Amino acid sequence: MTTSVCVAALLCGLTACADSDDQPAASGTGAVSASRYSTPLKGICPDTVVVQQPWWPGADQGFLFQLLGPNPTVDKDSSRITGQLGGTGVTLEIRAGGPAVGFQPASSLLAQDDDILLGDISTDEAVQNSAKAPSTAVFSVYEKNPQVLLWGNPDWNFTSVADIGREGATVLVSTSQVSYPDVFEREGLLNKSQIDTSYQGTPDRFVAADGKVVQQGFVTYEPYQLEHDVKAWNRPVRYLLLDKDYPVYRSQLSIRPDKLAANQACLSGLVPLFQQAQRDYLDDPAATNQLLLKVLGSLNTSGFTLSPELLANANAQQKRLGLIADGSDGVLGSFDTARVQTLIGRLTPVFEAQGDRLKPGLAPKDLVTNEFLDRSISLK
Repeated sequence: MTTSVCVAALLCGLTACADSDDQPAASGTGAVSASRYSTPLKGICPDTVVVQQPWWPGADQGFLFQLLGPNPTVDKDSSRITGQLGGTGVTLEIRAGGPAVGFQPASSLLAQDDDILLGDISTDEAVQNSAKAPSTAVFSVYEKNPQVLLWGNPDWNFTSVADIGREGATVLVSTSQVSYPDVFEREGLLNKSQIDTSYQGTPDRFVAADGKVVQQGFVTYEPYQLEHDVKAWNRPVRYLLLDKDYPVYRSQLSIRPDKLAANQACLSGLVPLFQQAQRDYLDDPAATNQLLLKVLGSLNTSGFTLSPELLANANAQQKRLGLIADGSDGVLGSFDTARVQTLIGRLTPVFEAQGDRLKPGLAPKDLVTNEFLDRSISLK
């Protein structure tokens, strides 16, 4: 191991620098997770429950890290975090996504790799890949879509996507796993001429335009990052939360349909643990946030960073905006099938126009299920 890695380990509070890329990441939630998350899963679930994430670890995945037992390890080469899944008797392996996997969507990785039990997949991704890489969601991480369109021009005060369209402002988005610009264009909310798909995930273009551009982001990350961590900007931004204009379930843990029957008992024990961990993380995120910081400091994240302040702001937004909330049926982590049906109707013509083949007769039951939720678990 190189000296630079050892220095990074010391800075991140790792316990040692050994001749291996698998390093202890932190003390984890330890005794808390062992005692609170103790549903026996040995012999019921796979010995290692593998969850594929769409990006680097952050507050959006806090509930998963809440479940990690003491001394999880980080493999920086594969960007995988492994530890005890509470006191269940099985191991939890969290795999980073995005740059860590060459930007392959979680649904594709789920289809390719039998070791992955669950992937974090959004509704639009599930619809688009419903034929070639189908998935069924068993737990909704967010009740509200945390995606935003943000801007820095103080003269703009957009309250809807239609407002942005009428202004004619440039909308800077990525071509990777972002479908809403095409939906908004088809529905007449944005004009094709104002959509710029050259966004690369950095604030450079936003700063160069003096904020007079509308840029994609997540309310848990980019607004705070621009206002506090990007020295070239470092002033307020405004944003439009897309939960009303584009109410996808942006983060949902999903399984391959062909694995559903064989994992009924596993999911019946596992999904309520996700619900409980989500509720606990929202209530008291401090220890898990420390773990997130240490884990991220052990990975090669290509410049993606977290700070205690950014995570605290993300937690505040999760509460203030109701991102984490009970579903329409009062159950934490549930899906509204009428909402999913509406999304299928909006997304299908967009994806078919792009040449995607969807599952014939696609219905909400193909994409989501509330079967494994503990209906007694809510935030109330």
